[in-house]
Amino acid sequence: MRNQQSYQELVQKVTMYLDNELDKAAERDLLRAIQANPEYKTVLAKEKSFREFIKSRVHRRKVSSSLIESIKDRIKVSAPV
Repeated sequence: MRNQQSYQELVQKVTMYLDNELDKAAERDLLRAIQANPEYKTVLAKEKSFREFIKSRVHRRKVSSSLIESIKDRIKVSAPV
């Protein structure tokens, strides 16, 4: 990588790509850059690996239906009519 700023920009673009937040043109440009640069491929692979690690290690607790209903009721009460 040339410098820290360009690395951060690449990581941001990769994150947006994995989150499906890039428009089609930006996505194509990023994929071309990744194919042309082994360092970029490494960044993408690391980010994908990190996301898979998090998904496999973090378990969400289930929320009771009564809590959900309570929150919905509070939103209805506080929402302006």
